[in-house]
Amino acid sequence: MNHNKRATIKQVARLAGVSTQTVSRVINDRPDVAPETRERVQQVIEKLKYQPSALARSLIQQRSFTLGVVTAGLKFTGPSRTLNGITNKAEELGYALLLEELLQFDTDNIKPLLENLLARHVDGIVWAVPEVGNNHRWVDEILNDVPVPVVFLTMQPRPGVSTISVNNYDGGVLATQHLLDQGCHQIGHISGPQDWWEARQRKQAWQDTLKKAGVIVAEAHCAEGNWSSSSGEVAFEQLLLSYPKIDAVFVGNDQMALAVLQIANRRGLRIPQNLAVVGFDNFAESAYFWPALTTISQNHHEVGCRAVQELVSQIEVSRRDEKVEPQHVLLTCELVVRDSSVVP
Repeated sequence: MNHNKRATIKQVARLAGVSTQTVSRVINDRPDVAPETRERVQQVIEKLKYQPSALARSLIQQRSFTLGVVTAGLKFTGPSRTLNGITNKAEELGYALLLEELLQFDTDNIKPLLENLLARHVDGIVWAVPEVGNNHRWVDEILNDVPVPVVFLTMQPRPGVSTISVNNYDGGVLATQHLLDQGCHQIGHISGPQDWWEARQRKQAWQDTLKKAGVIVAEAHCAEGNWSSSSGEVAFEQLLLSYPKIDAVFVGNDQMALAVLQIANRRGLRIPQNLAVVGFDNFAESAYFWPALTTISQNHHEVGCRAVQELVSQIEVSRRDEKVEPQHVLLTCELVVRDSSVVP
């Protein structure tokens, strides 16, 4: 069987009548190449279908052009959307990815995983695991020993650490204030698991917004789920018992909100006339719930993109032997109003 041989940089240089160094400058878009020479080299590259060697580039520049990515829960929409953003931006910036998925969100034995990534000479690491319980305790213990930049996603900001997160607190304020603006005053909350930083932020926003409006808040007005629809069903049944006067509910995510809509319908509660409902996430399917779900839109894809953008920026800074300044980025949320909350 015959195989076409891969074109080499020497062949490109010979046909273009230039040195291999000049070809390398064209490939790397260096400015110190005459326009007519650049055009001639590019024409030869296209003719030979030459593909630069990533391995050769890494050896020359003493970097791998590879980012380590640590994630968890890819079966869920949020983490998978975030990974999609990471992948898209890394490809755009010319980086390959080395992916590690934790079996559980609360895994805290991460030293072997870090050692594996560093042994493969990654240029930086995106830690795309949400802060749950003490699973970020290692940050204070060993992060200073990690020789490459690390950017964390969905984590409470802390000094000396770069974080990219959605502003869950502001999202919770938007949801609760919207229900108040509809004339609702008995507003309950179904939260995500309270060992998650995101869930605590959303619940705190609900409490603070109601208190600011002069509405009494009690623990009986809130129930906790685990993000799943089945847990939303249990939590809503509990909330109906503990808070029978409830006229609206802010639900910690769209999956649990789906259960609220179903149970309300089963009990003969009209939405939004008897019960206004707001979710959080704006999953694509939320527009097709019945009634269509008002929700808070958070852009997981953009979180992933911004993480890679920030990490690559820090890699470039560190390669110049300059001090990397940690960045704390909170991306804004948006209220998407649909039929489930607009009281006639």
